[in-house]
Amino acid sequence: MNRYEIEDLVGTAEAEIEPALKRIKKTTLDNQRKVLEAFWSERVSQADFNGTTGYGLDDEGRDKLERIYALVFRAPAALVRQQIVSGTHAIRLGLFGTLRPGNHIVFASGGPYDTLESVVGIRPTPGSLAEWGITYTIVPLTESGSLDVKAIKNAVKPETTVVMFQRSRGYSQRPALTIDELEQAFNNLSAYRPNLLFFVDNCYGEFVETREPVEVGAHLVMGSLIKNPGGGLASTGGYVIGEADLVEKAAAQLTAPGVGAEIGPSQHLLREFYQGLYMAPHTVGEALSGSVLAANVLARCGFKCSPVWDEPRSDLILSVEFDSADNLLLFCRAVQSAAAVDSFVVPQPAPMAGYDDEVVMAAGTFVQGGSLELSADAPLRAPYFGYIQGGLTYEHVRIAVENILSEIFSRNGPENPF
Repeated sequence: MNRYEIEDLVGTAEAEIEPALKRIKKTTLDNQRKVLEAFWSERVSQADFNGTTGYGLDDEGRDKLERIYALVFRAPAALVRQQIVSGTHAIRLGLFGTLRPGNHIVFASGGPYDTLESVVGIRPTPGSLAEWGITYTIVPLTESGSLDVKAIKNAVKPETTVVMFQRSRGYSQRPALTIDELEQAFNNLSAYRPNLLFFVDNCYGEFVETREPVEVGAHLVMGSLIKNPGGGLASTGGYVIGEADLVEKAAAQLTAPGVGAEIGPSQHLLREFYQGLYMAPHTVGEALSGSVLAANVLARCGFKCSPVWDEPRSDLILSVEFDSADNLLLFCRAVQSAAAVDSFVVPQPAPMAGYDDEVVMAAGTFVQGGSLELSADAPLRAPYFGYIQGGLTYEHVRIAVENILSEIFSRNGPENPF
């Protein structure tokens, strides 16, 4: 298949996905309005970008940003800090802030993401929840990939404090949890046990829909600024958002009891945090549009993708199935070759902190690990699935898809690309 044939294929796919792209634009508009209204309400000014050093006391720009996040996410309080280095770190703050020895946590959407296994103690690690006498139960999803509310209820014990939900599919083949599905589960479970706390790993889900988990009953949501809410501009950071007392407990874990959110210098990062949040609805819309295009084009070439192009989405991740480790690596390397940064690098599988399996990462990004940017990664384990996400502009994803197909067909031929 030559370049012109590939361009024709992608052009045909673009025509077919137009209704899905219009739906994404409507979501983007609603979310952009929500962010702007929060900026207007808090009267953002140039002075808010100045930042602080040292202890970070009386940092009005930082505190105002957190009030804006609370408004956008429809929550009582927010902790948004550069000192939170990842989504896993943010979740760790929420869990350790709330749980106490003897408590029990239910993972309601199957096993937690790989890097959380060490936090919980599923994989024995110094400093885990297990060392503090906190136990857990994992509730698998149903065969269709939905929450099994009946099984979650059966897993709840007298000592259960938190029910944890992972919105994104992570490294699995189940669909992302929609806000409607979370709302139904929260309502059902809170009627069963009113004192349960619902925590949500919100990574990859922010601004994909018009509502966020706190709006439908989540008590705490956590995520990373180098994913959706940073808009591709935040160079580090994470957030914990929800009930004020729970956010305060998380802040005490981040710094120290007694000082909590009062300290933490913002230094030179506030402008990119503000501008990143401002850009986030648009940039997430670009990434979603690119994901829909990639799903359609790859399906036309014989790949099994999840979600398919016209399925509703609640996160950014597109899963692509492969028949071998070699073909998975070929795909990731093709994604890397289409990156704006480090396009000449050849990704290799390697051990990575927090994972049992070797991981291959195609991550030619401006921000290290910034998965709102076009990237692809996978644990090297059977069955073989690659997970592609992000794209700061739709045009980049379109060009990347063309380059990926060209690379694949030139190596394996059009009759059997993989």
